[in-house]
Amino acid sequence: MDNRPSFTIGIEEEYMTVDPVTRELRSHIDAEMIEKGKLVLRERVKPEMHQCVVEVGTEICHNIGEAREELTSIRRQMVQLAKANGLRLAAAATHPFSDWRKQGIYPDSRYARIVEDMQMVARANLIFGLHVHVGIEDRETCIHIMNAARYFLPHILALSTNSPFWLGDETGLKSYRSKVFDRFPRTNIPDYFSSYSEYENFVNLLIKTGCIDNAKKIWWDLRPHPHFSTIEFRVCDLPTRLDETLGLAALIQATVVMLWKLYNNNQGFRLYRRMLIMENKWRAARYGIEGKLIDFGKRIEVPFHDLMEEYFQMLDPVVDELGSRREIEGLRRILQEGTGADRQLRVWRETKDLKAVVDYIIQETEAGLE
Repeated sequence: MDNRPSFTIGIEEEYMTVDPVTRELRSHIDAEMIEKGKLVLRERVKPEMHQCVVEVGTEICHNIGEAREELTSIRRQMVQLAKANGLRLAAAATHPFSDWRKQGIYPDSRYARIVEDMQMVARANLIFGLHVHVGIEDRETCIHIMNAARYFLPHILALSTNSPFWLGDETGLKSYRSKVFDRFPRTNIPDYFSSYSEYENFVNLLIKTGCIDNAKKIWWDLRPHPHFSTIEFRVCDLPTRLDETLGLAALIQATVVMLWKLYNNNQGFRLYRRMLIMENKWRAARYGIEGKLIDFGKRIEVPFHDLMEEYFQMLDPVVDELGSRREIEGLRRILQEGTGADRQLRVWRETKDLKAVVDYIIQETEAGLE
């Protein structure tokens, strides 16, 4: 099939740098740690808006095996780099108790513009996400896959939930990160577009009217990437365990391939309105895997675990051709042991000590890197 997309994988993770004594977020200051990182990892590491955030990204990977190798190596080197700078690397979507008001903004004109534009909304946006890119070269195909893939965003978010705390409080949500990010404009689940040109017209209107200066300022949970030939999933909390990131990346890639096969055979996946999918997103953020999502076709609530079984069955025909059965089967561990949010809460209930929660996050961030 000449028109088959490449379905390559790219993974971006945002880590926090933590003081090993106070367990507070601490600036990796300066460009020093970033510059040392670039010596080792070249362009795979870059600063984020807050000085206690480090973003890493893999090269373009042809399959999940390559992604595993690359991300394991990046995480391992970032853990070592943090330690060499008297810090610890921690992977979770919010810090359990650090205060964003005490964190410095990275000196960069792009970030200065965002803070000037959005004020406290930008400064308070101290959150950590996972972004997964899947290669789709044809833009028209990309838009149609995006329309269908929106349905699965709440399922993917629920599995990744890893931000139950904010400013030292138990929020009652499994993904508080998603609610912090909601404050930004042009976030959340995108609307349906009938064609790529309709999407382009929308972007051009925003640029023409001074809402944005480029399409990168559209921060939806799922978007055609403005510069790469990829569809980018941005809905996930950052998982603590490496294996969870790889499992989610494999799930996302398999979902895209499954939907493309339907599209390529002129069989559409049923499209739902944004406001319905948003109902499921709220449930995913609030309850993670412990709640129920709505099956809109049957018009009933279904326990998340049952929905995941259906989802796994739907993907089963493409998993072996992608070589990702190990990673997708690994997601069952989340269903058995709980998400990162569930496990953080367990440590909190046992210890009543948020520093112990941070220690748990650090330990799990370093696990499996041997």
